[in-house]
Amino acid sequence: MDQQSIKNIPFLKWAGGKRWFTEYTNEMIPPFSGRYIEPFLGSGAVYFHLSPDRALLSDSNKELIETYQAIKESWESVQEILQIHHSKHCKEYYYAIRSSQPGSIIESAAKFIYLNRTCWNGLYRVNLKGEFNVPIGTKTNVLLSTDNFANISSMLKTAEIRVSDFEDTIETAKADDFIFVDPPYTVKHNHNGFIKYNENLFSWDDQVRLKESIDRATARGVKVLVTNAAHASIEELYQDYSQRLLNRNNVLSGKAQFRGKYEELIIQCW
Repeated sequence: MDQQSIKNIPFLKWAGGKRWFTEYTNEMIPPFSGRYIEPFLGSGAVYFHLSPDRALLSDSNKELIETYQAIKESWESVQEILQIHHSKHCKEYYYAIRSSQPGSIIESAAKFIYLNRTCWNGLYRVNLKGEFNVPIGTKTNVLLSTDNFANISSMLKTAEIRVSDFEDTIETAKADDFIFVDPPYTVKHNHNGFIKYNENLFSWDDQVRLKESIDRATARGVKVLVTNAAHASIEELYQDYSQRLLNRNNVLSGKAQFRGKYEELIIQCW
C-alpha cells in the first residue's frame, strides 16, 4: 500500500460504506469542474479517495458531522482523548463511555470514533430515545496504523461540513458540480433485515423525494451518481437514467443468511 492510499483511508467504518466502490470511480464518475457534494456522508470513502479541491459534505446524523468538524478544527485534541480510550479499553470502560455525556464537541468526536472502532462490526444504531445501543465488539485497537488525522484535517479545511437534510444540500448544487448520492437502501416490499431497519430512518417517501431532488439538480446541469439497492422498485424509480449492476460483499448483517455477495444499482444521472 503506497503512502497516498494510506493517507486517504476513511477513519470510520460504516454500514453500506463505499470503500469497495472506489476501484470503479475512474470509469463511473464523470469529470467535473465545480464542487464535490455528498449529502449522505457516512465514512466518506469516495470523498477521501477522490480528494477533491472543493467539497460540500453533509449528513442528517449530527454526531457524525460534529466528528468531522472536530477533526477538521482540532484533530490533535481528538487524538489525545483517543489515546486515553485506547489505554483504558475493556468491557466495563466501553459501556461506561457508551452511556457517558461528552462535555464538548472534541470529547463527543473521540467517543464517536472510539465506539465505532470497538462496537460490534462498526454498526451505528440508536434506540427510540436516540441513544447509541450497539454492544461491544471483538476489536480492541482504538488507534490504527492507517490513522492520519493531520492529513484528514488538512483535506477537510477546503470542505464545507454541515448537518443537513439531503434535499437542502442537493438544492445548493449548481452546473458543473458533482453529487455522489449513497442513501440508506430502502425499497418497496422487501424483507431484507438491513433494509427493513433503514425503513425506520429513510422511508420510501424519502426515496421518491430524493429522486425528485436529483431531477431538479440534473435540470440545472449538475452531474449525479447514485448508488442504491438492486431492486425493481428502485430500477423503476430511476428508469430515466443509465443503470448498472455491481457486486459487493456485505459482512455487517447480524444474520448469516443476509451475509455474502449483494448486487447494488449504480445510476448515472447526467
